[in-house]
Amino acid sequence: MAFTHLPTDRIQRLRWGKSWITDRISDAHPETQPLVVTGTVKNAIRILALDSRARAHGIRKGQSLSDARALVHDLDCHQADADADHAALLRIASWCERYTPLVGLGANPDAERETGVGGDHGLFMDITGCAHLMGGEAALVADLEARLLAQGFHARLCLADTPGAAWAMARHGAARIISEDSHGEAILPLSLSGLRLQPALVASLGRVGLKTIGCITSLPRAPLAARFGAGLMQRLDQALGRETEAISPLMPVAELSTERRFADPVTHHDAVTHVISALAAAMIEPLERRGLGIRRCRLRLFRVDGHVAALEVQTARPLRDARMIERLFAERLAGLHEDLDAGFGFDLIRLDILHADPFEAAQGDMVAGGRASEGHDALVDRLGARLGLDRVQRFVMADTHIPERSFARIQVARLNGGPGNGSGRWSGAHATALAMELLPDQVEPDPLITRPLILFDRPELLSTIAEVPDGPPLRFRWRGVAYEVARAQGPERIACEWWRDGRGARTRDYFRVEDRQGYRFWMFRHGLYGRETNEPAWYMHGLFA
Repeated sequence: MAFTHLPTDRIQRLRWGKSWITDRISDAHPETQPLVVTGTVKNAIRILALDSRARAHGIRKGQSLSDARALVHDLDCHQADADADHAALLRIASWCERYTPLVGLGANPDAERETGVGGDHGLFMDITGCAHLMGGEAALVADLEARLLAQGFHARLCLADTPGAAWAMARHGAARIISEDSHGEAILPLSLSGLRLQPALVASLGRVGLKTIGCITSLPRAPLAARFGAGLMQRLDQALGRETEAISPLMPVAELSTERRFADPVTHHDAVTHVISALAAAMIEPLERRGLGIRRCRLRLFRVDGHVAALEVQTARPLRDARMIERLFAERLAGLHEDLDAGFGFDLIRLDILHADPFEAAQGDMVAGGRASEGHDALVDRLGARLGLDRVQRFVMADTHIPERSFARIQVARLNGGPGNGSGRWSGAHATALAMELLPDQVEPDPLITRPLILFDRPELLSTIAEVPDGPPLRFRWRGVAYEVARAQGPERIACEWWRDGRGARTRDYFRVEDRQGYRFWMFRHGLYGRETNEPAWYMHGLFA
């Protein structure tokens, strides 16, 4: 790992030791034989990673497998698994966010292109303004190294002013902390490989006697760039701080964040709930200063063994109530398929505000103690916390006359607080049911019900007998049952949407039909007789009762 320092920023770089990949495998395969990880490099099986036992027998990285077996015949070999390595690295990066939210991967793309495998498994951490929380830079580095070693991972760390200097020192040097403004001198004796160059370019520079970073710093830039490419000078400038190099964090930085650290890890559910309540209460005052309310927040629980559990909740409206936030997380915990595994306990719990919207304070009702909409919003929030806010939906009208397309489903939170058009209309996918909600400012509809209460997602084919081809049916058979029509009303003609269904789409004539037992149906004839088809088909589309 490595830390680096930008002009006023302090960044750490963490690079795993040569056995970090074998450390991951050793957890599942604690064999006593020397362990190596192999992969195909330029049509040859070579050693990509090895543990300390294999290194003690004289095996080295990059050596062919046959040569390694000549030294150790019972070598324990494992095929490289880039996906598993990447997943493990992401888990460690997530755990490293206990020190700073700015954690990014430090893979070397140049080496990866050259060898066909990951050239570097490391992380960058920007610890600007974070070191004092751990008692200083030296204490932070020591704590990080000790915790990683306790988890079974070997790492090399360096704290420097630039990502390039930290990368070079962590990989090719011995210093753990480079004092501010001293990174330029510190990396001069290091190999040119420390500039994250392609191995072929490093070899070309070595053939002309340029082997260290200090060899090229004082040479004219134009001839070097002309012969070896502009990328060489860019890497040099990044390492020396002449050119800014940004770190891309794996996770977006929270707008607001608060955390609690514990000398003795907490394990009980009640203790976790109490901490959540305290963290939520600590967020209220900063939110009030900014005039914001929570829309999405995340709780992260850092376990002492390196596991990180994350829980997110969203709200239907901006929220600024600590008790409600605590209840939402309680619902979220209750909605988990399995209990939250505390293991040996959580030593750090953090609450992040991922998204906040302007909060409009309003006078509460003197009798009820709140606004009428708060009960609805609270219900949506609780359902969203337990089931997922994307599953809490409502029906809205769509801009179409086709019945099965006239309503769509949309997230309640998106309709209330998202980019709606204010009219409650939405052009979306098919609806599978029909619902209508009357708002206080809407006009009462006509008492005559023209649409069924039950609308089928897909119209069902039926057979009919009619007096004339374009008249209402006299009898029909649906789902194997025959019905005799007592009365019918219609037709209600709905034209096709040729711009969506094509020029061959047919018109529908809808009829409201009642049989002799009093059951009412909604069916349509598909296609105008004699104009669009000579054999129109009949479909059942809904039921009134």
